[in-house]
Amino acid sequence: MELNLNHVDYLQVGVTSQKTMKLLPSVGRKATQKVAVADHNGVVTCFGMKKGEAVPVFKSLPGPKISRLELGGAFGTPQEKIFVCSGSEVRGYTKKGKQFLTFEANLTESINAMHVSGADLFVCASYIYNHYCDCKDQDYYLSGDKINDVLRLPVETVGCTVPILACQDRVLRVLQGSDLLYDVEVPGPPTVLELHNRDGGKGGEEVLYGTADGKLGLVQITKSGPVTSWELDNEKKKGGVLCIDTFDIVGDGVKDILVGRDDGTVEVYGLDGSNEPTLRFEHVLSESVTSIQGGCIGKEMHDEVLTTTYTGWVSGLTTEPQQMVAGPGEEIKMSRETQGKVAALRAELEQLQVKVLQGREKYQQSSQSSTAVSAVPVFSINDKFTLCQDDASYSLTLEVQTAIDNLLLQSNGNFLLATYRCQANTTRLELKVRSIEGQYGTLQAYVTPRLQPKTCQVRQYQIKPLSLHQRIHTIDQERPMNTLKLTGQFSFAEIHSWVVFCLPEVPEKTPAGESITFYFQNTFLGTQLEATYCKGEANFYSDNISTISILKDVLSKEATKRKINLNISYDVNEDSVSHTLRMIHPKLEYQLILAKKVQLIDALKELQVHEGNADFLIPEYRSIMDESAQLFEEYKKQPAHLERLYGMITDLFIDKFKFKGQNVKTKVSQLLAILNNYELDSLMEFFSEA
Repeated sequence: MELNLNHVDYLQVGVTSQKTMKLLPSVGRKATQKVAVADHNGVVTCFGMKKGEAVPVFKSLPGPKISRLELGGAFGTPQEKIFVCSGSEVRGYTKKGKQFLTFEANLTESINAMHVSGADLFVCASYIYNHYCDCKDQDYYLSGDKINDVLRLPVETVGCTVPILACQDRVLRVLQGSDLLYDVEVPGPPTVLELHNRDGGKGGEEVLYGTADGKLGLVQITKSGPVTSWELDNEKKKGGVLCIDTFDIVGDGVKDILVGRDDGTVEVYGLDGSNEPTLRFEHVLSESVTSIQGGCIGKEMHDEVLTTTYTGWVSGLTTEPQQMVAGPGEEIKMSRETQGKVAALRAELEQLQVKVLQGREKYQQSSQSSTAVSAVPVFSINDKFTLCQDDASYSLTLEVQTAIDNLLLQSNGNFLLATYRCQANTTRLELKVRSIEGQYGTLQAYVTPRLQPKTCQVRQYQIKPLSLHQRIHTIDQERPMNTLKLTGQFSFAEIHSWVVFCLPEVPEKTPAGESITFYFQNTFLGTQLEATYCKGEANFYSDNISTISILKDVLSKEATKRKINLNISYDVNEDSVSHTLRMIHPKLEYQLILAKKVQLIDALKELQVHEGNADFLIPEYRSIMDESAQLFEEYKKQPAHLERLYGMITDLFIDKFKFKGQNVKTKVSQLLAILNNYELDSLMEFFSEA
């Protein structure tokens, strides 16, 4: 079934956080619903639509930044009480705006996730989970990694309290009281949780989740363990999932899945006969979508998908048909309602123009005064620096509440120095940055918006020594492993801080217990690493000798800085070198074949012109001609890919002999000559004989 939705803007509030907009329950079956939205100014705004205009119900006073908004109420009654959290405080409002609750959770950190169900309140701050019933402490849990979202299965259906935590280490933690019941491994860092069908579906056990790398999934949380219903990969490389809702927007009696992403994509997925998701509709907004809801807002009998964006725009994708645009010579026919709306907008625009002129004059007068003090404009930046598994590069996303004038990137002195000048009204930028393992430091982004007086904010991002590694749940124990062992007078917290310094996706907080094991995979090569450590001892295992070499060098430096004496021992597995070369082989061979194909294109085109057509060519050459545009596009990236692979093979060669106490840098030119006439057997022979 084809789905046509039309975009309409309602109003703009301040900058918003994830999950800070909800629709209040409707009074009648198809009556319009009120919207509650909270922003970084600490303001809760509740409004409804009347004759195409946003009519406020109430607006709270400004205060600290609001990080979450949820609806609640007693079981069996409409869920129309509005709960918000800012800092470590939770406040409750009635649907008419009367504040009935102020609860201080007494947490040392700000609340970043909240769920309300009946008399139960669930809040999370970084690693800490707390459960309160009637504002009294019930349960507490310390998570192994940062908590991004929290949810409870519907107690009226499952019969007991089952909280679920979405944690940064690619795990959903299912709790029982203050204890961990079990873990659910998911394919990416989960950012958002929602009950399927808003009630947990059949049995109340179905939970939808979205991940930071754009994947979507449905899992059943049973008493005995998790059952994965489906997982949807992010094949088109869209943004990370920030919000999910379920609502029957198609009108076929089955609730659709509404998804909002951090690249501005809004999606509607329908479920087919086998309950697998199918994309029914897609729309792209100019900024990240922080909240999404399905309901009836603008006009009775017309359902829509309501979204809130980072800069606070509350917009709808409605099923209501919009006015037809008049063609040349045609007269535009508008209803009285539309004419009134246009007149009101014109009047508002005139008022704003007068205010701007008055403000400009006032600023000019004050700036020329002898006691003038220039006020630096304050602006918010929403940034994300993540490793992309698909191409082993870092994605830097910057989103500003006002237009960006320019961006300066700088790293490791001026090893990287790049300036980007933005077109007018650019509020969001996404850049790709490639790193080299073993070379580490800080990437600095200087963001200058189009504001007067000129101001700039600096954001810093750490490039770690093993920057291309990503956390995984298990590793292949059958691989030939090299071992690095460290012993010395270091504490558990000290060795953990060194591992945090070396590797991405390791929680900064020292893990509970006396020892810990982490598993990693190199996103470019596919080689693996196991890190197991405790007080006074650390063991690292990897099938890539270069990984062990980098760890040995960096950890030695860190220990020397702290004046800690380390005993270092290592065991090199000779088979690991040929194993790593075999893992590199398909990538290298593909890049070399690509280069040869591109070299043939010009000659084949000349032959085609001479002969009049390409029918005489063998199928392989005809295929090259058909794909020429795609091959050229891929070849543009090719020098960087080949250089990257050659660099990794060179490092592997040097590291292999470094552990034997031999310096083979003089033989690198011979190695490059072999790579230019690449054959796997001759390369492996050179490694063994050198």
